[in-house]
Amino acid sequence: MNINGSVALVTGGASGLGEATVREYVARGGRAVIVDLNAERGEQLASELGEPAAFAKADVSDPDDVQAAIERATSMGTLRAAINCAGIGIGVRTIDKTGAPHDLTAFQKVVSVNLVGTFNVLRLAASAMSKNESEDGERGVVINTASIAAFDGQIGQVAYSASKGGIVGLTLPAARDLTKAQIRVVTIAPGTFDTPLLGMLSDEIRTALAATIPHPSRLGRPPEFGALACHIVENSYINGEVIRLDGALRMAPR
Repeated sequence: MNINGSVALVTGGASGLGEATVREYVARGGRAVIVDLNAERGEQLASELGEPAAFAKADVSDPDDVQAAIERATSMGTLRAAINCAGIGIGVRTIDKTGAPHDLTAFQKVVSVNLVGTFNVLRLAASAMSKNESEDGERGVVINTASIAAFDGQIGQVAYSASKGGIVGLTLPAARDLTKAQIRVVTIAPGTFDTPLLGMLSDEIRTALAATIPHPSRLGRPPEFGALACHIVENSYINGEVIRLDGALRMAPR
């Protein structure tokens, strides 16, 4: 599928993996709607990129917000890609050292944003894409972001791992659901990437994290994620798959 001239909706698009994806998509001749809750950063990025980009403030778990963002995208051209990068995480054990249980509201919040939000974008974007003209046998692609924590969840990641595991689990059935609509569904499961969240850590901790990665022994670079996302858009035979992007990392319990 040709990126040049097409439109992508990118959630979490104002920073980190999402920002890198927006930049790569625009660099390849596409247009992008940056979907994020951070209006200041989202509008700044859209202004920097100019006419090919626009910002839409949205909570991915809110149907009305996402529908409005999709309508913004379809007003800019043909929506061919929806790329889900929005997500949150917490570090809380199932019970703490005193035996107190994990806060249920916190667990539900992570699942609501990461899993429910991803599916909310997927279902609404797929509905819009189903109305597209078929281009060489396809109408669009939805790319989700899971995590290697879906497979190798560490201590304290029960909520995050559950939400990302849900994204892994919906990938194949969603791809099968959308075959007649000629819409693909693919998930990327990144490892430890050099995002603003990790930027808050000390150099010592960042170096220690990089040392756990077999090869290359460094943190992932957001443009590497953006390049893979764009390759998936362009490669029509990738469908129903979860792709680990992690330098062969398998996380230890802690």
